[in-house]
Amino acid sequence: MTTGYGPAAVWAVILAVGAATFAVRLSFIYLFGRVESVPPTVERALGYVPPAVLAALVVPSFVPAGVATPAALADPRLVGGAAAALAAWRTESVAWTLAAGMVGLHLARFLL
Repeated sequence: MTTGYGPAAVWAVILAVGAATFAVRLSFIYLFGRVESVPPTVERALGYVPPAVLAALVVPSFVPAGVATPAALADPRLVGGAAAALAAWRTESVAWTLAAGMVGLHLARFLL
């Protein structure tokens, strides 16, 4: 694959992105012993990170990309995911979430 950029420009971008990534990681290591406490606003915001990451990892696996038709709502994966989300919200139990997701998926496959 060729681009309009020369090797020097490509390597400059790779080095710049690598340096930026290193600086962000180093800042957390550097600040670890120097900051007494995390501000409440930042602590509240950090509470949203695990659900956001989980959603970013899970949702693309069962929501059809780029399809906005009523038929897309009948996708068995989406029905199973909705059943699992509802069970997780109501029971807060991993076992019930898995069971509801699997039952929803297989019922949707059978009925749809």
